[in-house]
Amino acid sequence: MYPTLHDMEYLLTDKVSYRTGDPSRGDIIVFRAPVQPVDDYIKRIIGLPGERVMIKEGKVFINGTVLEEPYLSSDLQTQASTIGEGNEIKVPSGEYFVMGDNRSNSTDSRRLGTIKRKKIIGRAWVTYWPPSRARVIEY
Repeated sequence: MYPTLHDMEYLLTDKVSYRTGDPSRGDIIVFRAPVQPVDDYIKRIIGLPGERVMIKEGKVFINGTVLEEPYLSSDLQTQASTIGEGNEIKVPSGEYFVMGDNRSNSTDSRRLGTIKRKKIIGRAWVTYWPPSRARVIEY
C-alpha cells in the first residue's frame, strides 16, 4: 500500500464500523486473502457493488467517469493487468473491487477478482509502529 502505508508498519483495524454500515470507496480494508485464507491483505476499495470498473490509458473509470485518486502520485499510470485494457468489470452485489496504492506491485482485484463482503475483516484505522510513524489513517 506504499506510499500510504509502508512495510513493517503495524496498524490497528476497526472491526466494528462495518457491522452497522457498509465499506465506502477509498476505505483501506483488511481482508482474508482469496488464495491463502490464513493471510490477510490490505487494499483500498475502488469499486462498490453494482458499479462498473474499467482501466483505460492508465486511469481508473467508475461507471464511465474517471476516478479522482488524490492519494496517488499524479504521474502514476494504472495498468489493467489480467482484466484487460478497456474491459469493463461489473462488481457483483455484496462484493468490492480493491486495488493497492502501489499499483505496479499490487496483487489485487485486477488479478484476484472482486472481494466478497464476508471476507472483509475491517478498516485500517491507526498505525502505531514504528512510533515515529504513528498516526490516524485519514480518508
